[in-house]
Amino acid sequence: MSTTPEPATDPHHTRNVLLVFAGLMVTMLLASLDQTIFSTALPTIVGDLDGVDEMSWVITIYILASTIMLPVYGKLGDLIGRKGIFIAAITVFILGSIIGGWAQDMTWLIIGRGVQGLGGGGLMILSQAIIADVVPARERGRYMGIMGGVFAISSVAGPLLGGWFTDDLSWRWGLWMNIPLGLLAIVAAAVFLHLPAGPKRKVRLDVLGIALLALASTGIVLISTWGGHDEPHGYPWGSPQIIGLIVGTVVAAVLFVIVELRAAEPVMPLHLFRKLNFNLMTAAGLVIGVAMFGALGYIPTYLQMVTGADATQSGLLMIPMMGTVLVASIVSGALVSRTGRYKWAPIAGTLVTAGGMLLLSTMTSTLPVWIMCVYLGVMGLGLGLCMQIFVLVVQNTFPNSEVGVATSTNNYFRQIGASLGSAIVGSLFTTRLVHLLTERLPAGGTGAGQSTNSLTPEVVKDLPGPIRDIVVGAYNDALTPIFLYIVPLVVIATVLVCFVKEVPLKKTIDRGDIAAESLEIDGSNAVATTTGNIIIRGAPDAGR
Repeated sequence: MSTTPEPATDPHHTRNVLLVFAGLMVTMLLASLDQTIFSTALPTIVGDLDGVDEMSWVITIYILASTIMLPVYGKLGDLIGRKGIFIAAITVFILGSIIGGWAQDMTWLIIGRGVQGLGGGGLMILSQAIIADVVPARERGRYMGIMGGVFAISSVAGPLLGGWFTDDLSWRWGLWMNIPLGLLAIVAAAVFLHLPAGPKRKVRLDVLGIALLALASTGIVLISTWGGHDEPHGYPWGSPQIIGLIVGTVVAAVLFVIVELRAAEPVMPLHLFRKLNFNLMTAAGLVIGVAMFGALGYIPTYLQMVTGADATQSGLLMIPMMGTVLVASIVSGALVSRTGRYKWAPIAGTLVTAGGMLLLSTMTSTLPVWIMCVYLGVMGLGLGLCMQIFVLVVQNTFPNSEVGVATSTNNYFRQIGASLGSAIVGSLFTTRLVHLLTERLPAGGTGAGQSTNSLTPEVVKDLPGPIRDIVVGAYNDALTPIFLYIVPLVVIATVLVCFVKEVPLKKTIDRGDIAAESLEIDGSNAVATTTGNIIIRGAPDAGR
């Protein structure tokens, strides 16, 4: 066994890791800003485009498209290297931003968001996998903690920018800004992203598996979005449409498993599920995805409508939550890297998240704003403690030759949870809101010449007092009970992570498929141990 110093102790290697990390941060900024800018602008967008009843699809279509692409990016990265795929994903993301920025109706906005999702699926997943290419698991906690921190910072900046664009310029700038930022991310990737060259492997893309996975994923989201509602917003559970979707989804899922068992290079290798820690982290991530995206996607809308805050102010009201995410993510990551102990973080994180959801369910339209901010801060503290650790545990379970597909599979199920959360919460929220407005408003509607489909925060502010109170009360009563429904799910996640086996974090980068005694990386030796581990002495080489 080599006694070469660990990578973290080599200044040359550390410097190159930091350059790679700088490039990834630009992309993380791009991805996280896009997700959060829409949160404060959404009420105005759907009002301008006359599409309140389609509001949930603006968020859901992005998550669905990115979810379908996650395993594809993960597998391609393992097969042919991550740099080219990374740049391609950013390019597709920019194209979707252009389409959405020029949208004149909800249909084109949703199409643009879908194209964004096709590219966006690669941004986060490839960033996480690339870190695993250059940093051992034992040292990775602090880097992934900072990644979570950057997401928190941009999640504060996103709503603020979205509010500023909406109030002073146009909500379309929330999409157009992705063009220069995306180009900057491409340049950063091209200049800084130098990864160790991987083994030459024949690319045999699992096209049939990808197609079946896309069908099953789409079916799950459509069922959760349309099921249990009356037309035109959906269909009853016993309708031919929903029954057909359920049957089709089950058939697609079964065929997918059969295909993956036989595929030469499966897009989602089933042997991953033989590892207990992987299964536990994946299941817990799915549940947290339901809670996180289901709840947080509609909080800014709630704050604008209920508190009377404008788009910019609602962004400021999210600062307590993002501040606790930032602190908890960085501190927990640093502690994990220092001590090597990590099981405590997901247990504490899921418990605190459940508490935060319970507090959010008690909100009323008359609750002081500062108390709402405290509740959001509790929610953020829980999420910051656990989200990045889920990925770290999964990556520590497999060799680097499979870290892309393992990370993407874990993220896929979390995104399925996000899709279900956004679809179910969005569908319930929209249906309950329309029902409550119809039930409570007088026969003349708002009396201001506005349909309920075109209500924006500005319109609500100008409504007569009694009518405004009805609308605000409907928004509150439509959303807050849904938070309570999510609490038991998060408690289940807590139970799951209690069974995680705390395997020591690896101190070397495990390239399980490399059998050579040594190889050259940018002119410096990288010694391979007999178990396939590699300890990097010098700078990584470009070309991947």
